Amino acid sequence: MGKNRIFLPQEALDRWLDQGSVEVRGDELRIFPEHRRYRLVEAVRVVSEVTGAADPFGIVGSVKTVAFLLELGAELLGDSMIVGDAAFQVVPGWLGMPLGAFSDYLLELGSAPARGQSDEELLAHFLARNS
Repeated sequence: MGKNRIFLPQEALDRWLDQGSVEVRGDELRIFPEHRRYRLVEAVRVVSEVTGAADPFGIVGSVKTVAFLLELGAELLGDSMIVGDAAFQVVPGWLGMPLGAFSDYLLELGSAPARGQSDEELLAHFLARNS
């Protein structure tokens, strides 16, 4: 996976879809008005281990794909996850990775975007408008 990744909580994505700020087609997210596209992979942010035991997998505080967690034997239900004897609170959502290099995006756009000269700046402006 690329270095420019962002975790998108499902709750926020639902809100943006309702507002018309984004669209999702298959595994692709497009943010408006920039029309920047991101590949989506189902993921969770692991908030805490809730039984008081140690984190045997070292995953608290990280974002992990659902595919990775299923390989660990995780069972996910809403904002809860069980892996072996450990139980975790999670935030369901998606890992977004920009499709193509930012320079290619600028060529597709045909001009400089209204805001931001990098993926990070575009996302910062988008989040400031839509939080």
